[in-house]
Amino acid sequence: MSPDERSAVRRSNPRDGVALLTLDRAASRNVLDDELRDGLIAALEATDADADVRAVVLTGGSEVFAAGADIRAMRDQGFQDAIAARGARLWGRLAAVRKPLIAAVAGPAVGGGCELALACDLVVAADTAEFSQPEVRLGIIPGGGGTQRLARTLGKHRAMDLVLTGRRVSAEEAQRLGFVNRVVAAERLQDAALELAETIARRPAIAVQLAKRAVLAADETSLGAGLAVERELFLLAMASDDRREGMAAFLERRPPRFTGR
Repeated sequence: MSPDERSAVRRSNPRDGVALLTLDRAASRNVLDDELRDGLIAALEATDADADVRAVVLTGGSEVFAAGADIRAMRDQGFQDAIAARGARLWGRLAAVRKPLIAAVAGPAVGGGCELALACDLVVAADTAEFSQPEVRLGIIPGGGGTQRLARTLGKHRAMDLVLTGRRVSAEEAQRLGFVNRVVAAERLQDAALELAETIARRPAIAVQLAKRAVLAADETSLGAGLAVERELFLLAMASDDRREGMAAFLERRPPRFTGR
């Protein structure tokens, strides 16, 4: 994507190796309509293809992360309309992102907005953040992975509590439940997320991407299959120039010079 002022998603590169993607529809509370979804898909594809980007921060700004689906557009949809809707493309693209993706959440992350945060690899939340899956109140259920990711992250009973009641969860409770990594003061949110991304970006890119794949395999496979995936990815890491440089630097007591090869 070549972002400009008209883009639904703004991209900047505020730190070395880090891309910042900002959902830029504050007037509509970053509702996940087709325009914003398409803009986010394009931004994710661009950052994934950019060799200079080694970690990505996704934020909705200081007031709201994302308000979820466009209920006005959904209200008159029927079964066939829902099948034909192209919104599901976003969730598939998020699952395919190779680079670490950090959600920086302030204000409400509601419905699809909560699912968007859950689909990221790490979540940094402002103390103003709130998370909810309120779909049951509208006669539907989460459709972007909310039931599955919450159950895998929190366990069945805690996921049932959030999905069946639709209640809101504060940033502090979300951290206790296990789907927020860090809670910071609202004015520190962007800096805290960028600092975390920058730390990851300093690590050897091949090892980081392989490690992400290995951890994700734990959610998607049995223990035996996950261990096999981990072993395969470990062997790939052993074949990299960065592995040789990292070990040499450790033994020589000097800073490593990683090249991404």
